[in-house]
Order: sequence, then C-alpha cells, then structure tokens
Amino acid sequence: MKLYASEIRVGMLIEYKNDLWQVLKTQHVKPGKGGAFAQVEMKSVNKNTKLNERFRSSESVEKASLDETKFNYLYSDEIDYYFMDPKSYEQINIKKETIGEKGKMLTENLEVSISFYNEKPLTVELPNQVTCTVDTTDVALKGQTVSSSYKPATLDNGVNIQVPPFIESGDKIIVDTRTMEYVKKI
Repeated sequence: MKLYASEIRVGMLIEYKNDLWQVLKTQHVKPGKGGAFAQVEMKSVNKNTKLNERFRSSESVEKASLDETKFNYLYSDEIDYYFMDPKSYEQINIKKETIGEKGKMLTENLEVSISFYNEKPLTVELPNQVTCTVDTTDVALKGQTVSSSYKPATLDNGVNIQVPPFIESGDKIIVDTRTMEYVKKI
C-alpha cells in the first residue's frame, strides 16, 4: 500500500531501498522557502542499521504488508521460543533476541499474535495483561508511605517489578506486558 510522506507515523514498517524499515522518528518540516518534507529516522529490521531520510510531501513509500496469525506458546530452549498454530498444529521457532525481555512473560499455552513478513516471523505481540505469581518481595514497613508506596518484587518468571505494599510473596497479580508494570491483585 502506497503512503505519502506526510502519512508516515512512528512504529510503521515500510519498504524502502529493497529493505524493511521500522520508523523510529518522524518530523514534518515546512521551510519558508521550498516545499514541505518529512524527516524520517528509520531502523532496518534485517540489518539493524539506522537511516535518516528526507521525503518530499509528494513522494510516496510502500507500507509493508504483514500477516498476523494467532499462535500458542509451547516451550523454550537456550536459543529459541517455540509456538504452535492452534488450527493447523504447525510449530515454529523464533529466536530469543527477536522477542527480547518480553519473552520472560511467556507462559505455557499463552495465546500470542505473531506478525509475518514474506513468511518470516517478525514480531510477537503478547496479550496486554498476564497473570504472574510473586516469588519474593520485601516486607512493607509501617509509615513508609512518605517516600514511595511501591516496593520491589521478583516474579516467578524472574522479572523484577514494583508492587504496592500490600502484595506479599505467593500472591497472584496481573502485569501489563507493554509497560512491565503491576496492574492489580487477583
């Protein structure tokens, strides 16, 4: 799908110079003399390089078309995470560095959405909220509400987050996977 330069937004994936680019920053500039243009900072998905490009408002770029499919998380090893398509029972593996820190939030049979570009898995989208168990947390001290009402906690998956003082070890909580923050106690 063709996009005009003024329609480019942060987070979009575009095809440019025979590569797939993710838009990091965009700024629309209208100088006093000459035509308006969009200054776009992009990162190559494949090569991990950055590029600053200037597009005239009349120029168009190709927006990458991604296929999104639901998968269930199965297990992981040292290198990969493994997922299964619940309809076809087809299994795929995705490198741990592709998913990053959010991979720790994966639990068995968790339904995720995987975006494919030319049959290659590109991104893994977790549900917005997942249930976790608090493994360890500090004891809340009475009268300590002056400085901060949150205390550090380690979850059963090894992730460290901040939780309210009433949360204790063994409690089940809901964590937002986008911000990695505490949402509520179950």
